[in-house]
Amino acid sequence: MIQNIVFDMGGVLITWSPHRIAARFDLCDGDMQLLRREVFGSVEWVCLDRGSLSEQEALQRFRARLPEGLHPAAERCVFWWKEELWPIEGMEELIRELADMGYGIYLLSNATSALHEYFPRIPGSACFRGGIVSADWKLLKPQREIYEKLFSECGLNAADCLFVDDSAANVEGALRCGMDGVVFYGDTNRLRRDLRSRGVPVREGEA
Repeated sequence: MIQNIVFDMGGVLITWSPHRIAARFDLCDGDMQLLRREVFGSVEWVCLDRGSLSEQEALQRFRARLPEGLHPAAERCVFWWKEELWPIEGMEELIRELADMGYGIYLLSNATSALHEYFPRIPGSACFRGGIVSADWKLLKPQREIYEKLFSECGLNAADCLFVDDSAANVEGALRCGMDGVVFYGDTNRLRRDLRSRGVPVREGEA
C-alpha cells in the first residue's frame, strides 16, 4: 500500500524551461539559440546536477566559448533560481492535501546543491519530510543508486512509495528499483486521476 509520494522538482513542482529562462534576456534569435545550446544543452549542465562541477567552474567554461556580450546572460542562466520561479498550477494544493491525509512527501531531484537555498520558495515545500538532491551524492536519475540512496537515507520501503517525475526514463528507473511511478505531463488533474487509480484517495481532478 502506498504510504509515501516522492516528487521530482523541475517540471513537476515548478516549470523548468530553458527557453523561458533565456527569454528573460533581450537577445536575437541566433544568440538565444546559442545560449541555450552552449549552456543548457552542454555536458557542463549535466555535471552541475551531478555535483562534479561548481557553478563558477561551469560558468568559466561557458564564457570561454561564448561571445563576451553573452557572458552576463550565461551567468544569469547558471544562477536562474535567484530570479522568479514558476510553480506548477495546482501542485501546492495537491501536496498539502496528500500531507493532510498522512502521506509522507519526499523529494528526488536532479539539481545542484543550490536547491537547498531556493527550495523554501517553492509552494508546498514545507510539507516535505526529506529527500535527495543529486549533486549532494554525485548521482543522477535514472541511476539505480540514487533511488536506493533515497530509500536508505529517508528510511523508506520502495514498495510503499510512488514516484512522480516528468521524465519517463526516470520513472522507469524507479520501477526497476521496486517503486511504482507515474509520468507527470504538466496536468495536475491527470495526476490526481493517476493517484486515485493507484489507491491514493485524493479529490478527483476536473475532466
